[in-house]
Amino acid sequence: MPARLPSWVWVTGLTAGATVAVVALALQADKGPHPTAAAVRPSASASAGAHGSAHAKPKTKPKTPAAPAVPDASGTGRRVVYSLGQKRVWLVDASDKATRSFTVWPGSVSPDPGTFAISKTLASTTGSDGVQIEHILYFAAKSGLSVAFSNAVDGSSPPPPADGKQTAGIRMHKEDGAALWTFGTEPNTKVTVVN
Repeated sequence: MPARLPSWVWVTGLTAGATVAVVALALQADKGPHPTAAAVRPSASASAGAHGSAHAKPKTKPKTPAAPAVPDASGTGRRVVYSLGQKRVWLVDASDKATRSFTVWPGSVSPDPGTFAISKTLASTTGSDGVQIEHILYFAAKSGLSVAFSNAVDGSSPPPPADGKQTAGIRMHKEDGAALWTFGTEPNTKVTVVN
C-alpha cells in the first residue's frame, strides 16, 4: 500500500497547478485583440433604452420660422412674387398658395413694381461682377441693365459692387436658384414685383 502524502503537499500541488493554468490563460488572452471601453460598456442611448432612463431626452427638430405671407396686391394665379422691401421671393402655384419662399441679395438697381414675364433664360454665364452664375431668368430692364434672377455656381453671396458700378442681378442661394429655375422656365411664367 502506497504511503499517504500529507495534506499540505496536495494543497501546494493544487495551488501550483492553478497558477500555471492562470498564467497560460493570461498569455493566451494577451495574444488576441483587446476590447475597447466602448465595446465593453453599452452606449448611453442603449442603456437608456434598455433601462427606460428618465434622463433620456426626446429629440425635437428645431422649428423653422414660417415665411411671411404672399404680399397683398401681388396678383393671382401661378407667378413669381418679388418684394423689394422684404428682399424675398415667393413661388406661387395656380391655387395662389406659396410653394416656396426665400430671401435674395438684390443688385444696386432694382426693377420698378409691376407685372413682367420671363423673357429669356440662360443656363449659365459670367455675371457683371465676374462671378460664374447659373439659372438666369431675365424679366425686366432698368437704367440700361437687364434685371434677372440667378445664383452663383459656387453658392456664394455676391460681393459688394465696385464703387460706382451698377448691378441688376438678384442673387439667391444655390438650392433656391435651382427651384426658381424649375418653376420659372415653364411657359408663360409671370413675375410680380411689389414694394
